[in-house]
Amino acid sequence: MNGRIVARAIFETRPAAEGNTAWVDVQVHPQFRRRGLGTALADQLETLATEDHRTSLVVYAVSKAAAGERLRSPTGFGSVPAGNAEVRFLLDRGFRLEQVNRASRLALPLAADIVDGLVEQSQQRASPDYRLHQWSGRTPDRWLDDMALLFTRMSTDAPKADLDVPEDVWTRQRLIEYEDRAETGPKTSVISVVEHRPTARLAGITELGVSAEPDRPVSQNDTIVLKEHRGHRLGMLLKAANIRSLQSTAPGHPSIITFNAEENQHMLEVNEAVGFSAIGYEGAWKKVLAPS
Repeated sequence: MNGRIVARAIFETRPAAEGNTAWVDVQVHPQFRRRGLGTALADQLETLATEDHRTSLVVYAVSKAAAGERLRSPTGFGSVPAGNAEVRFLLDRGFRLEQVNRASRLALPLAADIVDGLVEQSQQRASPDYRLHQWSGRTPDRWLDDMALLFTRMSTDAPKADLDVPEDVWTRQRLIEYEDRAETGPKTSVISVVEHRPTARLAGITELGVSAEPDRPVSQNDTIVLKEHRGHRLGMLLKAANIRSLQSTAPGHPSIITFNAEENQHMLEVNEAVGFSAIGYEGAWKKVLAPS
């Protein structure tokens, strides 16, 4: 192999979180497939999981479009081609398809009259009880606790099928340390939040991860509106306002890429109304290991 890396395995856990879940991935260069490398790496991942007392493995695997029989998600939303190599590999190893996620793309720039209209319409629906705030980079001190709560609720409120995803608790200190590291990284964040005026607490957030290189797509990171504040068009307000902020502060990027569970119909409808279109799908798979 002349010293080349032709395959790799990834093993991730959340040590501070309750639960027994590990997120795993195996990647093999196309020229070196069907040589047993993927199987050997997958075996090693299961050994690591057993040694770390993890009994639930989660894999996110992209599935290219293909004709033929489909394997449907048990959520009732979405499917993957049953004959694809990654589908057969995971089924053979005892994984079960739990969820299908849609990858969507929004071409930029979005016309100013369109994005302004979306912001105005959603503000009218939101009522005066909600106020928009925006920033780039570090969270203002006054919002640290509220932002930590929103990030925590992303792990509990987002659709997760039967993936055994544990609660991922964020605290003020964890957020500060995360942003300390992010300041030295290659991306910046463009953030929009909505404040519930009567309580002076944040009700929702959306975040874009922006590369320094303007020819690279922007990543749509977390978007959440707390359950107790849904039904006020806040998701649309957040998305549209943040796109407007992006185009003002970091113009020139070709697109925004986002992933959403197929059963998250409300957020998919918001994305489609903004102008996102589907570009691909991935399966979320789970395997339960015998306790060590």
